[in-house]
Amino acid sequence: MAVKKEDRRVRYTKMVLKESFIDLLEKQAITRISVKDICEGADINRATFYAHYSDPYDLMKQIENELFENLEKHLAVYTGDQTSILPVDTVEHIFDYIRENAKICKLLLGERGDLNFQKRIFQLVYDRFMLEMARRYDMSPEDAEYLYAFILTGCVGVIQKWLNDNIRKSPRYMAETIINLTMSVSGPIMRPTEQKKNSVSHH
Repeated sequence: MAVKKEDRRVRYTKMVLKESFIDLLEKQAITRISVKDICEGADINRATFYAHYSDPYDLMKQIENELFENLEKHLAVYTGDQTSILPVDTVEHIFDYIRENAKICKLLLGERGDLNFQKRIFQLVYDRFMLEMARRYDMSPEDAEYLYAFILTGCVGVIQKWLNDNIRKSPRYMAETIINLTMSVSGPIMRPTEQKKNSVSHH
């Protein structure tokens, strides 16, 4: 029982430190945020902060890693055998997660966000779906990469607008919107390989 209580205390400590840090990030750059500022906002002493993090940059890195790992779990649900490249339920779950972590997602995906973190997210999605897209559709790897870059940039823009609009639309609505927009752009050049083979055989 003592271990569980300690775990709860650690979770609470990390939660309030993260919340204080995110509140500060909304107002100023990380270069201007001190451990003292974070601790004052969280009502936690500095010794406790240093028990978990080495500095504000380490705290930021751990927040980013946690977000990355959770997004990875959501994408891992996709098995590659569905009829669409990315099922609406999977996308909806991602939007649910973004909504639950709106403040930090808005900061990390915004103009002042960490570009290295954004690249990690892009690479995760790329690795997860690029091979499947190239396999399923009659596209060269280079064409698939261009399409991926175009679609992903658009998706990030849609997510940023959703966050900036204070999440007025539901995650389900946003998931359907993302998929509809993606298919309207990519549909004409993403015919299934089997369909293309049949089309060629008729000529």
